[in-house]
Amino acid sequence: MKNSYRFFQNKECEYFPCHKVKNEESFNCLFCYCPLYFHDSCGGNCCYVEGIKDCSSCMVPHSENGYDHIVGKIMDHNNLLRRKEQKSKE
Repeated sequence: MKNSYRFFQNKECEYFPCHKVKNEESFNCLFCYCPLYFHDSCGGNCCYVEGIKDCSSCMVPHSENGYDHIVGKIMDHNNLLRRKEQKSKE
């Protein structure tokens, strides 16, 4: 893949690929553990089992556009926190 900071594969991992995929060449391991796990509005395909978030069927972090999606969500969340902080200072 062209953008190495956006894409990484660890084919030596004993779990690679950790999800069933059609094309292993496009499977992205960069976000092995999704940094959006604690966000309820992560935009992924998750469900809750006995109150625990289950992301096992989500492919967003491993997809071609996963980097952009995750970084965008983190930036949105940070901007929201900044706006709240600014309002509290007023």
